[in-house]
Formats: sequence, C-alpha cells, structure tokens
Amino acid sequence: MDGDYVIGGVFSIHNYMPTVKHDYATMPELLRCTGSINTRELRFSRAMIFAIEEINNSTELLPGIKLGYHIYDACASVPVAVHVAFQLSNALDPVFYTGDNCSKSGMVMAVVGESESTSSISISRIIGPFNIPQVSYFAVCACLSDKQQYPNFFRTVPSDQFRADQLAKLVKHFGWTWIGAVRSDSDYGNSGMATFLDAARKEGICVEYSESFYRTDPHSWIQKVADIIRRSTAMVVVAYTSRKDLMFLLEELSLEPSPPRQWIGSDWVTDPDLLSFSFCAGTIGFGIQKSVIPGLRDFLLDLSPSKVAASPMLTEFWEDAFNCRLGKSAAIDKRLCDGTEDIKTLQSPYTDTSQLRITNMVYKAVYAIAHAIHKAVCQETNSTTQCDKFTRTESKEVLTQLKKVHFSQNGYEVSFDANGDPVARYELVNWQKSESGSIKLVTVGQYDESLPVGQKFQINRNITWVDGSTQVPMSVCTDSCPPGTRKLLQKGKPICCYDCILCPEGEISNATDSPDCFPCPKEFWPNAERDTCLPKPVEFLSYNEVLGIILATFSVGGACLAIITAAVFYRNRTSPIVRANNSELSFLLLFSLTLCFLCSLTFIGAPSEWSCMLRHTAFGITFVLCMSCVLGKTIVVLMAFKATLPGSNVMKWFGPPQQRMTVVSFTFIQVLICTIWLVLSPPFPMKNLTIYKERIILECALGSAIGFWAVLGYIGLLAVFCFVLAVLARKLPDNFNEAKLITFSMLIFCAVWITFIPAYLSSPGKFTVAVEIFAILASSFGLILCIFAPKCFIILFKPEKNTKKHLMNKNES
Repeated sequence: MDGDYVIGGVFSIHNYMPTVKHDYATMPELLRCTGSINTRELRFSRAMIFAIEEINNSTELLPGIKLGYHIYDACASVPVAVHVAFQLSNALDPVFYTGDNCSKSGMVMAVVGESESTSSISISRIIGPFNIPQVSYFAVCACLSDKQQYPNFFRTVPSDQFRADQLAKLVKHFGWTWIGAVRSDSDYGNSGMATFLDAARKEGICVEYSESFYRTDPHSWIQKVADIIRRSTAMVVVAYTSRKDLMFLLEELSLEPSPPRQWIGSDWVTDPDLLSFSFCAGTIGFGIQKSVIPGLRDFLLDLSPSKVAASPMLTEFWEDAFNCRLGKSAAIDKRLCDGTEDIKTLQSPYTDTSQLRITNMVYKAVYAIAHAIHKAVCQETNSTTQCDKFTRTESKEVLTQLKKVHFSQNGYEVSFDANGDPVARYELVNWQKSESGSIKLVTVGQYDESLPVGQKFQINRNITWVDGSTQVPMSVCTDSCPPGTRKLLQKGKPICCYDCILCPEGEISNATDSPDCFPCPKEFWPNAERDTCLPKPVEFLSYNEVLGIILATFSVGGACLAIITAAVFYRNRTSPIVRANNSELSFLLLFSLTLCFLCSLTFIGAPSEWSCMLRHTAFGITFVLCMSCVLGKTIVVLMAFKATLPGSNVMKWFGPPQQRMTVVSFTFIQVLICTIWLVLSPPFPMKNLTIYKERIILECALGSAIGFWAVLGYIGLLAVFCFVLAVLARKLPDNFNEAKLITFSMLIFCAVWITFIPAYLSSPGKFTVAVEIFAILASSFGLILCIFAPKCFIILFKPEKNTKKHLMNKNES
C-alpha cells in the first residue's frame, strides 16, 4: 500500500559491513551488509512500522491520509549512513526495508534515526540543506543541540548535557572524588566525556585517567585501556561509551580477573546484552525511562511466513533465531524450516518488551513527525478535522511544524525546546544480582528536569554496589583529612591527592578536608585535637594555690610579728632599752612595718581597678613611712652623740616635734607622687595575652611606668640616705649602738631591692607579682629582725642587760 507521505527510517540492523568498492553504478549491491543481525535495532525498525500503521488506522491523527516509510540499514557504519543520507535526499527507493508496506511514491518528508551520534551528524549535514527534518531516537551527543550546525535535527531522547551534569552530581553525591574515565573515541563519547569532566571539575572530582577507544581499534589498544583500569587506584570508573564499544572492553576485562570496580554508565546501563558481565554488578547510571506501548508485543510476534519471506531482514532474523533456512535461502548448511518454529517461545531482544526504553523513543519520533504533517496539511474546524492529501507540502513546512508540536501519547509528553531537545527525564538504574545469580535492572531513582530545584533528583530505593552490599564504596585518592588538620596538595598530582598536615600552634580546622587552618580569637586557644577553640585559662596569683598561700602566710605572719613586737615594746615601754631607742619612732616604725606586711596581700587575688591602684600606692606610701622612721631614728642616734659633746645643744633642734615633722614631710612627698600618678595615668587591670600563647595572665598594668619607677626611686633614695647615715654612726661608742642594726637592715633592704629590679623585669606572668611580694616581705623582715630582734631578745631573755648602767658603758677598744 502506497503512502501519501513518506517517512524515512535509518537503523543499524547489522553490526558490520564488508569492504566497499567505489563503484557507484552498483553501489546498492556492494553495500549489502553482513555480520550478525542486531535484533534490538530490528525491533526499533519494527516499532516504527507499528507506529505508522497505528497512525494510519487513527481517525484523529491524519484522517484520510496514509503514511508510507522507507527503512534503511546503516550497518553501524558512517560511510553507509552517508550513502543512505544521499538516498533519502534524492528520494530514491530504499536498498533495505523490513516490511511489505513500503511506499514507492513521494519524497521523504522526515527521517527517523539514527541511533549513534556520529552517524546522525553525518546524515544531518547531508539532508539539512534540503530542509528535511531528522528526529533521532538515540543520538544523545550534546553537540547536536547546536542549531547553527544542525538546524534540521530533533530528538526524542534527552541531550547528554543533562546526563553528564547529573552523572557528575551523582558521583559527588556518593562522596567519590577519585575516578577513572573511559569513552568511545567518537562524537558521542568525546563530547559527552568533555561535558562530564567539566562538570566533575566544578564538583571537585579528580580523574586519575581518561582513555578513549573505538571498537575498530587494534586489540592491543583495547588491551592497554583494560590494563590501565586494572592497575588504577580509582575504585569508580565512569564509562561514556556506546554499547558496542563497551562490549569489546568488557570482554577484554573478563579475560583476566581484576580488582572490583564500581561502574558508572551512560546509555549502555539499560542494555540487556551487557548484563552477562557479572563483574559489573552494582553498575549505576541514568537511563531512558522505561515505558509501555500497548499492542507492540503482539505486533512483533505477528510474523506469518509470508511476512517473513517478503522481507530479507526478517528472513535473516528468522533463520538465525531458529537455525534453519527458508525456501531458497543461501544458507544451505542449515536444515529446512519445517513450520514448527514458534517465535513466542524465542528468547531474544527482539521479543523482549519488558524494558521498552529506546523503542518508545522511536515510537514518539514517528508520532512527532505525524503531528507535524498533520499541522501542515490538515485544517481544524468546529468538530471535525479535514486533511487534503493532494495538498503539496514541502519538508520545510514539516520542519517548521516540528518545532511547535506538543502532545501526549500513551501518557508520555512529546515536545521540543529551541534546540530540538525534549525535557530531560531519566531513571536511575542499578544492576542488582538476583537470588539466582543473574543480574537484573532495577530502577532506584528518577531525574526530571521539569521539576523545581531540589526535587529534580530523587533516590527512592536501596542501591546495591559492586561488592553486593548497600554500603557505599570509597573512591578517594587520599582519605579525608580529619578536623584539626589541613590539606597540603601533593606536588604534580591532582587536587584530590594531598597530605594531611596538623594545624600549626594556635590555629584550628573544624571541618573535614579543610584547605586551611584559621587562628582562634585572642582569648581562645585550640584544644589538643586542634579542632575547636576553647577559652584560655585565666591565670593570676591566687589564694587557692600553694605559692599564694605561702606568701599570704608570711605576710600575715610578718604583720603578727610586728604587732607582737609592738606589744612587747609597749609592755616594757619604761625600760631603758625602749626609752633609749626613741620609743615613739619605734612604735611608728612597727606600725608602718605592719602595714608593709599587710599591703602585700593586695597583690594576691584577681586584679581589679581598685586593687591595682591600692597595691602600688599602699606599698609606696607604707615603705616611705617605714624609711622615714628609720631615717629619723638614724638622725636621732647621730644627734644624741653630738648632744653628749660639751657645749652642744643640738638635740633641741631635733626633738620630737622635728622628728614627727621629718616623717610627715618625707611621707607627704611620696603621697604627692602617688596622687599625681593616680590622677594622670593610674594602674589598671589588664589581660596579658603575649607572655603565654595558651593562657591569659591577669595583671595590673602600671599605667605610667614613670610613676611606678618614681615611687620605687624615692624609696630607694631614702634607703640609700638612711644607709649612709647609719654607716657614719655605726662606730659610735655606745654599748648598744642602734646605728649598727640600722646599717645591717639597710644592707638587706638595698640588696633585696637591687636584685628585685632584674628579677621583676624577667619574671613571667604571675611570678612578677610573686617577686614583688617577696621583695616586700624580705625587706620588711630584714628591718624588723635587724632593728627589733636584738632588743626583744634582751627584753625577754637578757633582762639584766636592760639597764641604764649597761647601756651607758663604753665598748672596750
């Protein structure tokens, strides 16, 4: 039956072809394909015929119009595909056809095919200038979306641009950063892998190797690619290949056991012919959606002897399937078919309709062309559709209408975007082993480009991996760097290969695979693992620690000693030894020493604003009071000696009022210095973060260093002055000369404070405070022991010496 409009079909029904002689006069005969018949592609061609017959029987689509078809065998060969394209553009009869409903009239309005991208590119370049639209069912190369180069190209299968991007996201989703990559050395493989690698780099994925091969390459090259896979350290292999190319590689890998590899696939993941390679169990990838075409299986199985005999392709298929020959077949080595052959019992890709994926793409392609022709030749009225089969319609009009088609067939939407591509929809397919040990295809997720962001990709079932478990295998160049370390790239290797370096002192990293460490805030310090910042411990001289307790004990003990001494002196205030040593200045000195001992307590404990101001000023004023008293006592000794000389009345010039005035004057000067210091730049509490990196020292900042050293300097000046006078008076002829005791006390005092200065400047942290307290206590104990201990010893243990007579005796020379 002739058709009013003809649709061309191009399928690779044979896998190989013989050498072609360039004799164009007999080209149809010389292009006869040989080799095994691809029953899967035969099913595709039969699906095209089924769709055309279904349309011809429809009362809604192209009513009154009959479609015809020309079906060609491209033999999985680009040269043959080129020859077929010339035939299509010249409206020649097909060389090979697969049915008896082949149209003999009219030029081809559109072409369905081809399955391979390289062949589709060749066909599109030839028929494109004739404005013949081409709708491919399986050519997925993203390059075909370029409308500048391929303005007539459409496809019902999504562009691999989406699949490549999603494969990169899939690899990233499972934490694989170290992968191998193999591809077909064709437009499909090279373009798809380039897109994938670009997306993978954006996801931070590294590629250990990227190899290309083609099924016609020498065996040594395919063997080399297989050896690279075997020797690699990458657990995951992304294969961007055609099913025919991958078959050669997997056969080579099956010859020699190799470490298990997790395969990530493109189109070939849904090919049932590859399921026999058991070492690929666990393979996962995005495949075309599984579908149902009502009535197709019955059509495929409805092969009467007359239909088989009328088609060379069906005849060859029948004879190969049942290993017999039909009629006058050339296969004389086979038995004659006896009519008992039943195709319903045949286990073949041709009869397998359980996983209709690409077949549905053929089905939708035919319907898309039919809808375009319908829009070109039919007029819609109120309730009817009128189609004029005599209308002269050019393929260019069909090309224009194809861009606008939008319909639904068997629940599947068909439309094309500006690039001639459909909406990308995929199933995530996993190769899982059944209980019997065979591998089956299991859908474990979906990808739908039309859904909102965040809902496009979903995994809804457990995935079985290469080792048969549900635990995701690892594939990394280097194990993840734990928190507390940073990544250091290995020289000359990809960014996924690195060493894990412990964060330097004072810095942390709190994330896995951190590229850098960052410092803690000033008042924080890393923990031992260097993965978190902890508040630095605060350190100061505390009453709760041993050093603080010892110093506080000596301070209180010294104050008690001064009070006890004062009590002893007061009880014996009328005794000669007390009266002879200026009891008023002695009591004032003991009072000042008590304050000196107690002021050291202000240096212990957490510094505060008031304690910082009090500790230095109290220390400075009490010590000046103490030095003033000692100085007064020294002057009194000198004046007393001068008063014993004949005609001398010097003591009236340095009596008690003058002594009091001297003490008050010297002390007032220190009070004035301290007041100026506190007004202009007083001491204040501060957190010292520089002495120790790992802890905070609470201390009192001096405020004005000049004020601090002025206070110390004034004390030192009085001490030196007092020491000089005491030295001058040390050999006075009294039996008990207090000047000697003052000289010893001043020696101790000066020695303590001279050694204090370097010790104070070099001591770290709280030990600075301890040195200062030690200096205060040592000098205070030196004064009380040197000046008052001998007197108390006489009062308490040698009362016979506590007489005026004894004190007035001269020392023997």
